[in-house]
Amino acid sequence: MTVDDPAGRTERTATTTTEPLRVGVGYSDAADAAEAGRAASADALAGLHGAAPALIVMYASVSYDLVALLHAVRRATGKAPLVGATTSGQFHDGRLINPGLGVSVLALSAGPYRFGTASVTGVTEDGDDAGQRLARAARAAAGPGTAPHAAVLLLTTGLAGHQQELLNGVHKVVGAPVPVVGGSAGDDRLLIRTCVFENDNVLTDGGATGVWIASPTPLSVVAEHGWHDVGLPLLVTKSDGLVIHEIAGRNAVEVFREHFHDDVNFERPGLIKPAPGYLSAYAFGLIQPDGSKLVRGAYIDEDGLLKTFSPLPLYAPVQIVSCRAEDLLRVTGDVVRRSLAGHDASVLLAFSCVARLDVLAEQGAEEAALIQDAAGDVATFGFYTYGEFARTTRVAGYHNATLTAIAL
Repeated sequence: MTVDDPAGRTERTATTTTEPLRVGVGYSDAADAAEAGRAASADALAGLHGAAPALIVMYASVSYDLVALLHAVRRATGKAPLVGATTSGQFHDGRLINPGLGVSVLALSAGPYRFGTASVTGVTEDGDDAGQRLARAARAAAGPGTAPHAAVLLLTTGLAGHQQELLNGVHKVVGAPVPVVGGSAGDDRLLIRTCVFENDNVLTDGGATGVWIASPTPLSVVAEHGWHDVGLPLLVTKSDGLVIHEIAGRNAVEVFREHFHDDVNFERPGLIKPAPGYLSAYAFGLIQPDGSKLVRGAYIDEDGLLKTFSPLPLYAPVQIVSCRAEDLLRVTGDVVRRSLAGHDASVLLAFSCVARLDVLAEQGAEEAALIQDAAGDVATFGFYTYGEFARTTRVAGYHNATLTAIAL
């Protein structure tokens, strides 16, 4: 498996045009990686109706030989820049693809945009530095031009940790005017190895890839989660990396557990996943200056320690939050409508968390269907992540159990 750090590489991309953005989506669940890659790519390219692809996005199950899969897609799509990620489920055009076999390919023409791709390693060691390198390289890869607006599509390995630090680095380069959207790769809930793709490279363990999207009009990133408070605001009073030791001066596990509803069925299939002690219907709400909350998933490990998937700073203000399936589904249409507002869009790129899929359980397919219903004739394309990105005007923007989107 090739692991590279091509932060300085550039890709030749199409120049900005007045042509409409053309979109093609392909999918295959063939067991053979090469066959699946060829079939999904052929269908995606057919949707462009002869237009040259300017960007390829590929989402895939980790059950495949990923090198063979990537090579098959690259042979079919040529030199068009490619990014992608492994997943814990995918969705497009109103269809849910559950974790397991499956590869989805999105082909985009240039339309009014310029795309530049790049990738880096080292997120685990120094996320801030990796974010800065990635933002600079992706921006340079888009090439010179006069587009007044931009956004960044960000995909990272889902087990890298410290994803907010990566965003911090991106923010230092692009500032508040350039929103960031994307997700952390999954691995069908195995929690063993997640991967991202950039051109011919498969990156693991602290890799990230990004797309600079230069645009003649502003691009909006939208995020909503549907979670609600089940307690009063509290302060994290002792933490060590991903471990929360104390909340409001008390044992963190005790504080967390005392907020659980009396009627929670702890034996319900799908509720406690993917790790022992992970209760997907409860999390932390990290309180922001404007009163909104970023959801941070939490679990109790085998040693009885309360952990989060991204560090909560010492003295961070938090509230314990919870949700039910209807809470998550209720925000779906609003996310889509807000993303599409003011746009003559061709595609909605969406990112949802595997924790949402767990809470939805037997209603899992409804989220993808509602996304497409709200989008109407606009194509929809997304995957289930181990964390979502939606950074708008402020630095913070790493989420769990949240639905995020951008329309192009």
